[in-house]
Amino acid sequence: MESNVVQLTESKKHMQHTHRVFGDQKKAFYNNPTPSLSERKENLSRLKQALLTYQDRILEAIDQDFTCRSRDESLIAELMPSVQGINHTLKHLGSWMKPSRRSVSVLFQPASNKVHYQPKGVVGVIVPWNYPLYLAVGPLVASLAAGNRTMIKMSEFTPHISSLFKELIEATFPEDLVAVINGDADVAADFSARPFDHMLFTGSTAVGKLVMRAAAENLTPVTLELGGKSPAIVSQDVPLEDAAQRIAFGKALNAGQTCIAPDYVLCPADRIQAFADEFRNQVSGMYPSLRDNEDYTAIINERQYNRLQDYLTDARAKGAELIEINPAQENLGDGTRKMPLTLVLKTTPDMKIMQEEIFGPVLPVVSYGNLNEAIQYINDRPRPLALYFFGYDRDQQRQVIDNTLSGGMCINDSLMHVAQDDLPFGGIGDSGMGHYHGKEGFLTFSHHRAIFTRQKFNSGKFVYPPYGTSFHKMVYRFFIR
Repeated sequence: MESNVVQLTESKKHMQHTHRVFGDQKKAFYNNPTPSLSERKENLSRLKQALLTYQDRILEAIDQDFTCRSRDESLIAELMPSVQGINHTLKHLGSWMKPSRRSVSVLFQPASNKVHYQPKGVVGVIVPWNYPLYLAVGPLVASLAAGNRTMIKMSEFTPHISSLFKELIEATFPEDLVAVINGDADVAADFSARPFDHMLFTGSTAVGKLVMRAAAENLTPVTLELGGKSPAIVSQDVPLEDAAQRIAFGKALNAGQTCIAPDYVLCPADRIQAFADEFRNQVSGMYPSLRDNEDYTAIINERQYNRLQDYLTDARAKGAELIEINPAQENLGDGTRKMPLTLVLKTTPDMKIMQEEIFGPVLPVVSYGNLNEAIQYINDRPRPLALYFFGYDRDQQRQVIDNTLSGGMCINDSLMHVAQDDLPFGGIGDSGMGHYHGKEGFLTFSHHRAIFTRQKFNSGKFVYPPYGTSFHKMVYRFFIR
């Protein structure tokens, strides 16, 4: 009982802090509603320098939160894309900020049309636990580039990096420009209820619906980066070594705890066993051992570990064949929270792993007869965040592109579309809405203000009342046709 009271008091403090900072950022924005290019670049450069200065501590903190998070995975999937995203933005921000000219119909000449990209105000960002640095920094870069103030709610499931990132931000920016909020789910719910000028949430579809509902009360526009079941199609003639190797990397990274990880494989029925054998070879080559292998990441916590074990138990009970890839045959069941990458064959639609996003090192393989059948299988389900096609036939590539919808797509690779600074990232349908990264991030967090300008001469006066003149009739004759 006492611990609940303490927790409630702590949550209340976080909420009060959230409300105060929100008010401070609102006031600061109105005092400087359009930061200059130099101000924005200075903020981005300070953020980059802070990330480089804190680099070792960041890697250590993430490792502590996972109990074992591969240092190289944190460098490859968190720190490097964060820094590269800043570099890309610094290089292009000047051109993004320039008003864009739009055409003016002869009916309204002489005049000019321009779109000015102005800051929205105070942006709220809600960060998940799986990539706590990258999914905080990416939206922050876009928000700062657009000239906004930013509040970031970190995940309570990554207390070490959440605390460190708060320290990093406080040492780098004034609180009325960027602020980090920590705390539990109640704090997150309160955070999402603030009347932000834009909010970006990354997480599950179920929680995304709650965030959008809270935002609707304030008419806050939202960008939702959700998840879902991202399929990987193995074609009839692609070399299985190529497909298995690239799928294995995408699935094993962060032990599958990635929103765009291949969730299941669609494989020709007569190639399933060969694919399974090649996949086992590829995973074994990358991870010859698991228990004490610092390259192989642990599951974030017991709750997620037990959820994944429940999926496997359910699949086995319903007739699935499980292929556990544990090359050194190590005992991993004593609290390490390391799970072998497990292939699941002979799946059926009623299995939990075929109904829920897996978000872990479990990979079902579903058979198909021809490519149209594989495409239909995908289209019969909610639109995924990512789709992967493995095959070198250009006509088949085009067939998949033209007949499916997903947030993003890779052809003959997995995950890599998210690392492209000049490509937008976002979902569609159940996998989310809106985009960010690169220029699309700048545009998402900017208000596109349309400005029509006349100078002294006003051609519009010729159509003013009284109506029915010969000039009106001529205008109608020429422009209503």
